[in-house]
Amino acid sequence: MKRLLILNVLICSMMAIPATAGDVETYGGGVTIEQAVAIDTLLAAPQDYVGTKVRVDGVITGVCQKRGCWMQVTNPETGSGVRIKVEDGVIVFPYTAMGREASAEGVFEAIKLTPEQVAARTAAEHGHAEGESCDKDGPKRDGSGPGCDAPVVDQYVYMIRGTGAVIKG
Repeated sequence: MKRLLILNVLICSMMAIPATAGDVETYGGGVTIEQAVAIDTLLAAPQDYVGTKVRVDGVITGVCQKRGCWMQVTNPETGSGVRIKVEDGVIVFPYTAMGREASAEGVFEAIKLTPEQVAARTAAEHGHAEGESCDKDGPKRDGSGPGCDAPVVDQYVYMIRGTGAVIKG
């Protein structure tokens, strides 16, 4: 009986080795798409990819610290990045993955911002505190263009609804 138990432990241990060999960790369904879309290409023409399953490659520059429910994958050469959001608790990205290379895939989505979210983003971009207003018709603080309350049309946040990822290193 002890021999059988020891044999089972050895077999289970050996089965775990290939999963971590070369410091590659697989999350969710892993990565099944062979060719990645460059993050810059994806963000340059997002309307061409919305609703499409895509793969991106890059370096992890952000991870949800509370639940591991998202990670930011960034092109280290250009600084362009996209968030990979997964269902809470189904896939959990470790915070220790920061700075490591990753490939991730899922459906590319566009989320339309509410007027309140647009106003908050616009205020932040112009250096105003939340709720602080400025002259609607006046110039921006730097003197260029319309006031910070000028309408912003069709603002979206783009992200990938993640189904799987591979983290290296």
